Amino acid sequence: MAVSRRIRGRAPSADYWPGFVDVMATLLLVLIFLLSIFMLTQFFLAKSITGKDSALDRLRAQISELTDLLALERAEKAELQTTIAALNDALASAESEKAALQSALSEGGSERVAALENALEKEKEISSDALAQVELVNQQLAALRRQLASLQAALEAAEAKDREAQAQIADLGRRLNAALAQKVQELARYRSEFFGKLREALGSRKDIEIVGDRFVFQSEIFFSSGSAALSRAGQSELDKIAAAVKEISRDIPADINWILRVDGHSDAAPIATKEFPSNWHLSAARAISVVQYLAGQGVPRKRLVAAGFGEHQPLAKGTSPQDYRRNRRIEFKLTER
Repeated sequence: MAVSRRIRGRAPSADYWPGFVDVMATLLLVLIFLLSIFMLTQFFLAKSITGKDSALDRLRAQISELTDLLALERAEKAELQTTIAALNDALASAESEKAALQSALSEGGSERVAALENALEKEKEISSDALAQVELVNQQLAALRRQLASLQAALEAAEAKDREAQAQIADLGRRLNAALAQKVQELARYRSEFFGKLREALGSRKDIEIVGDRFVFQSEIFFSSGSAALSRAGQSELDKIAAAVKEISRDIPADINWILRVDGHSDAAPIATKEFPSNWHLSAARAISVVQYLAGQGVPRKRLVAAGFGEHQPLAKGTSPQDYRRNRRIEFKLTER
């Protein structure tokens, strides 16, 4: 109790700190507010300055463009002034020439007009002559056209005749081919008949064979080795052939132009004698001997042909004695000429 009374009895002391803190806080808030106001002012000021700079740049660009346009207009103006000056000079020159022409016309007008009239008359005469020549050329062209038309008509008529002739030729060709085919068939029939008669006359000898459309005889039937002189036995066989040919020739119509071709052939063994330098000479000489003998037996000479083939068309390809003997042969072929 004594202590509390003492405390209560002390004199009150002054406490300034809370008030100081409040003052400082207030000042700080005021300072922050002022700073905010300053920052906002700076922001709007900078934005305004930036907008003004952009507008200024645009204005500068427009000024530069206007400056260029002004320079271009000045250049065009200068060019136009130069052109105007040149035109003025030309106009002045034309006026001078006009004045000179008027002066010259006034000085010698009548003579010049007369000369011009004379020249005009000459031109008219020339034009008349040219028109007459043109008319003459037109008449000649018309005559040429008429001639061309007549030539065209003649050409068309000739082409029509040619087509008709071609048709006739084609028809004749067909008829000729048909007639030739008929003659060939008839000749084939007579050839078969000729072969039949020869086979009947000669009998079935092994040294005689039919190869295709040819009657083949071994050369030994007619000739000795290396000779073109007909043997007695060969002449006997040729008598039979001549009789068959003469008999069949009486049956063949006169319009069939037939021949009996006699072909001489040899083997491949070479020959070189004074009389026969080669197998060609030997085979041809043998064919001629046969033809001459047949002609002597009454076969018409115009129906006989001799040919020598040497060793170049063998029947047998081998080199044996039998092959050589088969290749040495005389062939008879009844054919159309």
